[in-house]
Amino acid sequence: LKPIISQIIPKRRVIWKSLLEKRVLKTMFLSSYENKLDKKGRVSVPATFRSHLTSLGYNGFISYPSFNHSALEACSQDRIEKLSNTIDSLNPFEEKRDYFATSVLSESINLQFDTEGRVSFTEKLLNHAKIKNNILFVGLGKTFQVWEPKIFEKFKVVARKKAYQNRSNLKWENKHKGEETWA
Repeated sequence: LKPIISQIIPKRRVIWKSLLEKRVLKTMFLSSYENKLDKKGRVSVPATFRSHLTSLGYNGFISYPSFNHSALEACSQDRIEKLSNTIDSLNPFEEKRDYFATSVLSESINLQFDTEGRVSFTEKLLNHAKIKNNILFVGLGKTFQVWEPKIFEKFKVVARKKAYQNRSNLKWENKHKGEETWA
């Protein structure tokens, strides 16, 4: 028996949509997701973040205290290796190399997903980010951050103002016309 065309086309649309969604998930961490710490200190990592990391071949991520905020930085193993290589490229006898290595690498924790997609942040990381109950995962493209939600809301107000003030710095080449434009 030959399938009817109307049975084939919807399947192709579903497959195409699925491929597009996977393409987006493979490219970056986007959006913000709030989850609650359970009684054992575990939190469910957003499915889109897990999917992205899994597509890169990882069953978890690296996290370390942010330099700039009461938040946590989070990234893939590849990203922390690039950062480590950058630190290693500094003069081994300069103090700034030790400062970066100590502040990033010695503070980094490899967090692995459990069977339900949760991770357990260390008490030290949670204290740095002032997290007690709820956790906000904030996508930043190639990396993400972890915040206490109320602290992030305050930061977001400042970030939007500064982004507005600096919006002319967002330039890219327009490949069609060869002129620069801004967002």
